[in-house]
Amino acid sequence: MTRRAAGNGVKIGLKIGEKIAARVLLFILLGCSGTIAVGEPSPPPGAATATAAAKVGLQPLGYPAAMIGALLRRDRILKRRLSELGEPLATFAFPRGSDMIGRFADGRLDAGLLGDMPTIILATQAPVAIAGLAKLSATAIVAHQDGWLASIKGKRLAYIPGSSAHYTLLQALASVGLSERDVTLVELAIDDMPAALAQRQIDAFAAWQPAPAIALASDPQARVVFRSLSFDYFVFSRRFVERSPEAADQLLAALVRALEWLRISRRNIETAAHWAMADGAAFSGRSSRLTLEQAVSIARRELIEVPAAPAIPVSSRDQQALHDEFEFLQRLGKLPASTPWERVAGAFEYDGLQRIMAAPARYQSYHFDYRD
Repeated sequence: MTRRAAGNGVKIGLKIGEKIAARVLLFILLGCSGTIAVGEPSPPPGAATATAAAKVGLQPLGYPAAMIGALLRRDRILKRRLSELGEPLATFAFPRGSDMIGRFADGRLDAGLLGDMPTIILATQAPVAIAGLAKLSATAIVAHQDGWLASIKGKRLAYIPGSSAHYTLLQALASVGLSERDVTLVELAIDDMPAALAQRQIDAFAAWQPAPAIALASDPQARVVFRSLSFDYFVFSRRFVERSPEAADQLLAALVRALEWLRISRRNIETAAHWAMADGAAFSGRSSRLTLEQAVSIARRELIEVPAAPAIPVSSRDQQALHDEFEFLQRLGKLPASTPWERVAGAFEYDGLQRIMAAPARYQSYHFDYRD
């Protein structure tokens, strides 16, 4: 059972509630579209079902996924191809991947960039295809002292429910023989975590980039006290793949194209970072504290220098990493014990990437046309 913080925790809870309400309002009013700039009024994801469209969920506050999303939104080759197919690009911003799960299940999203834990949960609830790798990194727990895990019991830990960082938190607790019931969990937006730690509103946070990088750069006492390997995936709904297989291929080709463009030069990485920061600021209503150098470093380490990306690494294609996570979540009661692993394993049975890589001329994998 999650416990609520007392005393100062009440104040934290009120701030969190206000910020969540603001995020919901922003989400309703400021959805991202492939044909308009982030921040201009556009319909929420549900409204997009009235007409045919390739509806893609993005995370403008997480890196390097935000940079991939920024390129997908500005890929004029992708927009032309999807328009020709009668499936114009429509992108929608989410503060976290777990917010996309229900929208996949009811058809309001066709594709999205999600972390490993949301991907597993989604695959157990709806037929999906894991199409490509969008990140390989270490999600981190950040606190104010080395050896902090030894005294974690009773501490206030900020997290994002159902996220890859939540899985990291669960692993950290299990490593010292504890569970969520032994700590006070504080749900907090990822871009609020570094400041909350510096101000001692929380004792630690579990997050993906850029929150750890921002905390380490701005808070001299901040330390990474636990790391866990984390994946982001480009995921399609099976309904979308069956409805418009060529549109799915074009979206996956855009992912391949984005990575190829980023690998060409540092200047391209910086351009994508600038666009991602602009998208994030429009979505959240405030400028990112991430520096350009930090964004470039994250992109290189977690995406560009991953040899196989966007291909699923061998360890994941064998499904061992996700299988271990799946069983771990079942043991903790985060997934029903009766849920068969085959629902997740079946999500890997999608050969779209092989088609794209085998026909670069057809899919214009090495042609680039990005426009802000």
